[in-house]
Amino acid sequence: MKFAVSRSLLADEISKIQGIVPTKPAINILSNILIEAKDNKLTLSATDLTVSMKTQMPATVLTEGSIALPAKRFFQLIRELTTSEIEINSNESLIANVISGTSTFKFNGMSAEEFPAFPEVSSAEQFTMKSDLLKEMFGTTAFAVARDDNRQVLNGTLMQLDDKLATFIGTDGKRLAKVKTEIDFSKSLASQHIIPIKAVEELTKILDAKESLQCFLLEDQVAVECGSTLLITKLLSGKYPDVEKVIPQESEIKIHLHKEELISLLRQISLFVSSQPVHFIFTHGELKLTGASSEFGEGNVSMPVDYSGETFEIAFNPSHFLDILRHSKGETVILGLSSPYNPGLITDSSKAVFVILPMRLTSMATT
Repeated sequence: MKFAVSRSLLADEISKIQGIVPTKPAINILSNILIEAKDNKLTLSATDLTVSMKTQMPATVLTEGSIALPAKRFFQLIRELTTSEIEINSNESLIANVISGTSTFKFNGMSAEEFPAFPEVSSAEQFTMKSDLLKEMFGTTAFAVARDDNRQVLNGTLMQLDDKLATFIGTDGKRLAKVKTEIDFSKSLASQHIIPIKAVEELTKILDAKESLQCFLLEDQVAVECGSTLLITKLLSGKYPDVEKVIPQESEIKIHLHKEELISLLRQISLFVSSQPVHFIFTHGELKLTGASSEFGEGNVSMPVDYSGETFEIAFNPSHFLDILRHSKGETVILGLSSPYNPGLITDSSKAVFVILPMRLTSMATT
């Protein structure tokens, strides 16, 4: 194998794919990146056996071939090189030479035949949508997805296709984010797919607003092709919980809150709590936020609100509330409440719905 390629272009493509390589691979080959040179194109592939990605770029291929190289070291070297073009060649002994100007580096490679094969997706059921739309859907919901939860299905984003609507849901059992969008697809595609959070996060990085994407639906996998990059992920198995049961249908109290002001106050109060809740106390025309801990002290802040009922107090995890506010749209959000023990419903100027579970009301004493 022998080819020449733009160093900056190669570095850009590497940035797309590097997150796929596992830090603790189950087998040695997974710590490698597969490089294939053919038809004046260079293809880079990486996989952790759950999430796989390949991306292509133009190159001057003098001799076709392929080799697997240690991903971390290879990525680091390409970023450090300064020449505009580099040459890479390999021999039958699986030694790869990286030539940059007068510098030469040798990598001990592995056979491309050891690298896991990618499934064929071209014949799968598929639909097209705008990249920036899918990025927005994932961005609105992924923050609420659990990480390393024993309930495996909560470690992914649910993509539900039904009746020309695509619904995306993320939850960790303490907060929930749900958003819908209209998509033109065949009725035969009505289905549910739980996409692992790693795949969601890596996919979000490569989505380009200028490109439309093609989504392929396989029996236990989903693939997304955007431009010259293809990501394939296995789906999480199991039944996603019926979240409609925890989304409040009616709220006795509805309060408009200025988002940026509330974000600022919650950040201030968060300095005085660790795992403790922040108390939201609504009185006539005012919201008071209080938080305290024996370790740090106590904070009390307030802001004007359009509330005229009796004093109402509820407690929330400030980090969870902040996450929802940061992922909401518009200048204001509407907080729907019914009791200090039932979930709060947060809506914004979009079609998104956010749910946050309350925490137990505690004494504010700091001694």
